[in-house]
Amino acid sequence: MHPFRTHTCGELCKDHVGESVRLSGWVHRVRDHGGVIFVDLRDHYGITQIVIDPEKEIYQDLHHWRVESVVTFTGKIVLRDEKTVNSKIPTGHIELAADEMDMQSKADLLPFPVADEAPCPESTRLSYRFLDLRREDLHQNIILRSQIIDSIRKRMVKSGYNELQTPILTSSSPEGARDFLVPSRLHPGKFYALPQAPQQFKQLLMVSGFDKYFQIAPCFRDEDSRADRSPGEFYQLDLERSFATQDDIFADVESVLSGLFNEFSDDSIDDAPFIRIPYKQAILEFGNDKPDLTNPLRLIDVTDEFRDSEFNAFANVVKKGGAVRAISVKGIVDQSRKFFDDMIEFAQSVGAKGLAYIGWKDGNERSPIAKFLTEEALETLKVKGKIDDTDVMFFICDKIEKVSDIGAAVIKELADRLDLREKNAYRFCWIVDYPMFELNEQTRKIEFSHNPFSMPQGEMDSLKNNDPLDVSAYQYDLVCNGVELSSGAIRNHKPDIMYKAFGIAGYTRDEVNDKFSGLIRAFKLGAPPHGGIAPGIDRIIMLLTKSPNIREVIAFPMNQQAQDLMMNAPSSVKPRQLKELHLEVKLPKKKQ
Repeated sequence: MHPFRTHTCGELCKDHVGESVRLSGWVHRVRDHGGVIFVDLRDHYGITQIVIDPEKEIYQDLHHWRVESVVTFTGKIVLRDEKTVNSKIPTGHIELAADEMDMQSKADLLPFPVADEAPCPESTRLSYRFLDLRREDLHQNIILRSQIIDSIRKRMVKSGYNELQTPILTSSSPEGARDFLVPSRLHPGKFYALPQAPQQFKQLLMVSGFDKYFQIAPCFRDEDSRADRSPGEFYQLDLERSFATQDDIFADVESVLSGLFNEFSDDSIDDAPFIRIPYKQAILEFGNDKPDLTNPLRLIDVTDEFRDSEFNAFANVVKKGGAVRAISVKGIVDQSRKFFDDMIEFAQSVGAKGLAYIGWKDGNERSPIAKFLTEEALETLKVKGKIDDTDVMFFICDKIEKVSDIGAAVIKELADRLDLREKNAYRFCWIVDYPMFELNEQTRKIEFSHNPFSMPQGEMDSLKNNDPLDVSAYQYDLVCNGVELSSGAIRNHKPDIMYKAFGIAGYTRDEVNDKFSGLIRAFKLGAPPHGGIAPGIDRIIMLLTKSPNIREVIAFPMNQQAQDLMMNAPSSVKPRQLKELHLEVKLPKKKQ
């Protein structure tokens, strides 16, 4: 007999009754029923009940260990009494009558219970992550993560993609976020960077003739944590293909993700092709480029209806270049006064000066602002908002750059408070036609708005003859339920266009040659048209598990301050190590 187990704790059933078996696992629960001890023994595969008779010699040893100790039991499988059958687990019809017990590892007093999912401070959970991972929900999330990644790999290979690995130590490049830098021992004063994404390498693979590449790629960005983004590192399905149009990339990703979500969820899922929303339309209707299509609310441009109105609070802002957005909500005119007051307070908390509204009841307008609008303006509002009796229209007015952000927050809050979202559904969309450049409000300089390696729509002609802020790029994002899953682009593979685009963003020709030497040399020696994208693995799993926080789908995450509490990272290093790297640490002065 195997020294540790003949079976796992999840596979024994009625067919095994009478067999002598050996099981090993963690003590999940212990129950004393009039002297007879019942132990729920747990391993990765499930739970089996162990019964220990008081007359057995091993019975006396039970007083010397705690739950979560690792124990091996040997005995015979017997049927449970009908009254004690547990139909909720696969092994619920049998139990192991133990004759022998071997203690493999005793557990000390636990910092928190494993057998139940009682709330526990996150700092404690992260400090004892190995213990937290034994809990059922988190354990299953990590198993599901493995299954999802395996499914992705199979789907990509079936689509003709080759899995290739790219370097982890590389050079720093301006891809939007802050790099993690690694000092070089052999080259004093110089640094490697951990890749924010395998961007240049996957493009070079296309230039090398590999045609279709993918990788479950680790990426590193020194940026702050939030609910859907882990600080420091994350994983993405990185892919690139040659001789591809934007439609080709969309079709490949839609095939993988629609199949993946159908495989791992019973919720309603959009069929391919996914809806496409131009960037400017997304900003106008949703207030941002991450629309949640399960939310029926939209922003409506009603600037013209207030431009010449007598409602001076709005009209004066519009005359200075501001805008007015409306939100039409069905059947809520009879909500309490407190509801409307709370919404006004919320709007003010996200930067609005206020939140005006008009309600319609029995054919009449209910609002102190209605008297400042003409009958024609009121009728136009009703048409634009598709207003019926008992509907309400909310209004936000501010500078053009602020009104979208405020509107996005308000439509989300209204959907939350009124429970308007479509249930049990995944709604995908592509955001397309991103602006190639944007204006930095602080420096007033032109910068890349998204991905600097994208092909501008209209290519060189567009860069030469259009205002840079009017140039669109073949850039796209994939969004699901308000979560950005991915960014991608058809790449700029022509050196002259690359020099021109980077020149508009303030780079000299020499700087392009220095910072992107490998890429620019490759483009001068025959580069195919190519494009790609990189859906985030962690966010996909977060959506599929309906987890509120990305740390619930990562085995060993950092906390919100980018600390690994379990491994005590980041940590100080010895002076000898710094000397080898030719570094000196100068800590900031502590505030008095």
